[in-house]
Amino acid sequence: MNNNKVTNTQSLQRIRHPRIAGLIDDVSLMLDAGRNSSLILVCGPTGVGKTTLGEYLVEAELRSQASAMLADPGFMPAIRIEAPSSGEKEFSWRMFYQRILAGLDGDLDLPRTAYGVDPDTGRVVRHAGAQINRLSGLRTAVERSLRHRKSRFIVLDEAAHMMRLCHPNRLEMQLDALKSLSNESGVQWILLGSYDLFELLSLSAQLARRTHVLHLARYRRDNDTDISAFRGCLKKLGEWMPALKEIDLLAYSDLLHDNTLGCIGTLRAVLERLDRLVAARGWSLDVLRSALLTEAQVTQIMREVFDGEARIAPGLSRSFDLNQNVAQRRIA
Repeated sequence: MNNNKVTNTQSLQRIRHPRIAGLIDDVSLMLDAGRNSSLILVCGPTGVGKTTLGEYLVEAELRSQASAMLADPGFMPAIRIEAPSSGEKEFSWRMFYQRILAGLDGDLDLPRTAYGVDPDTGRVVRHAGAQINRLSGLRTAVERSLRHRKSRFIVLDEAAHMMRLCHPNRLEMQLDALKSLSNESGVQWILLGSYDLFELLSLSAQLARRTHVLHLARYRRDNDTDISAFRGCLKKLGEWMPALKEIDLLAYSDLLHDNTLGCIGTLRAVLERLDRLVAARGWSLDVLRSALLTEAQVTQIMREVFDGEARIAPGLSRSFDLNQNVAQRRIA
């Protein structure tokens, strides 16, 4: 099944809430910048909805390019893959390249007749030979496939795997490889991951110059607009879950907001558990409590969220004293 497709059941469980909608607009602007933003980093806490954002970005691109895809059956403008965590000591570039090729060569509805696609099988044509089994051969196949498919961007989910499964001294080399692939194929990268991704900017001035960082933040309890948005998501998710339709979940909004730390992905997971429990046991406050995250879970997530927000907030600040800057220039 094509990774870019989403079943009706899956789509019902996703909400294009204000945080997601805002990031879609921001990412779209950066994609329009082309080579000046070859790497786009979207950082946020666990359960905030980064995967949902990636799915929306790819689906929106496929919809906007539908006419062009009909005219050119070999055209694949965007895909989403997950950075592999293979259990090996080092990041597996082999598996990474294989996932890109699989994403470009997934099940396709239309007969593919463009160059590089077999019209009978609908599969991407790759040159035969032993070289393809080597890492260099996979890399060449990826470059060629991306060019033939005329892909615009790749969403790389769980991109922090690339950083964790790598010696710090080699991390810049990892990102240089992505940048090189961008240069060779013209594709842009949207890296989704935890706050650890933000540390990538400190690796080199060249990477910082070509990277744009966006923050997919949680909904906070100290902001009225955030509270209202969270309640809207809670109401919508509750309406989509059969056993919760008749329950006034908004009466427990504060409790659920605190328990999920305002992360909509985490909220959805809690409500899915609650929906199954209510269907099996009926509604009660005890059933609600059993669906919530434990205090230990909340504490651990809270620690990661607060630490990440503390690190990313100063780094994302783009304000500075214009008057002082002008004065310094005059002195210089």
